[in-house]
Amino acid sequence: MTQSHGYEVRHFNTEPIDVVDYRLDIDYVGDGIRAHRLDVLRPHDDRSVLPVYVYFHGGGWIAGDKLPLTKYCASQAAGGMVVVNVNYRMAGRFDMKHLLHDGNDALAWVRDHITDFGGDPDNLVLAGDSAGGQIAALLAAMSTRTELAEHYELLPALARGSLTGLVLHCGALDFSVVFERGFIMGLGFVRMLLPGHGRGLTLSRAARWLSPIDWLDESFAPVLVTTSERDFFYRANLNFVEALRRHGVRVETLLFDGSRRNTEHTWQQNYRYPESQEVYRRLQQFVRSVTSAAVPASAAA
Repeated sequence: MTQSHGYEVRHFNTEPIDVVDYRLDIDYVGDGIRAHRLDVLRPHDDRSVLPVYVYFHGGGWIAGDKLPLTKYCASQAAGGMVVVNVNYRMAGRFDMKHLLHDGNDALAWVRDHITDFGGDPDNLVLAGDSAGGQIAALLAAMSTRTELAEHYELLPALARGSLTGLVLHCGALDFSVVFERGFIMGLGFVRMLLPGHGRGLTLSRAARWLSPIDWLDESFAPVLVTTSERDFFYRANLNFVEALRRHGVRVETLLFDGSRRNTEHTWQQNYRYPESQEVYRRLQQFVRSVTSAAVPASAAA
């Protein structure tokens, strides 16, 4: 796995939240590699059974790590959730099938073990930013779309109807934008995610298997989308929101205009920004509204 830049770790994880218990680097596969580790965070003084928030980091599928997301995840745990912060293998050496199998294995671990940490597996919200948002959304879709799961030779750990909600920050949710002239992300990213780097495949057709927007239906779980006009996936997110509405799926949005200079791609990780704190408040309100467990309204900075 490509390790996170030290700057991100130092910048995002200052002033650790001490009202949260941290269990770090749990091996969810059993092979000892860092790409198959996860962290579990929960509020220290709350012994009640809490909803579960499973997070997949971004990094363009080729980089990233759970470590810089520790403060973000602790902020949500302090608000009254059991948070699971997941690592997974990277593209380049591996393709989308491997990444999704890792995500599914993490969800199987959550299903089997999260009660040991006071989490309620029946109140489960998936989340992620950028590439991690795409992974979370595809895993959500697989719980109801058998064709997608079969394509990736995957038996979903999420039973149909078991997902309570989905939170997406600047997600890679509509791959049709990648094929437009001048888009910041080249077609090399599509090839990189496909088996055999897409050799012999029509990329625009094969990209359907990567694109969460193509797998929505009326059974999709409620969604919160946060993004801004400064995010290069902004229109992909708007397309995703409109598609959810066409299918009659509950969707909430927090969209910032371009005047909010802090709101570059995946700004939500940086707790210092007032816009990030606004996201955290909305996120926790959303979790309260879609789960039967009570989540305190207060959030840690």
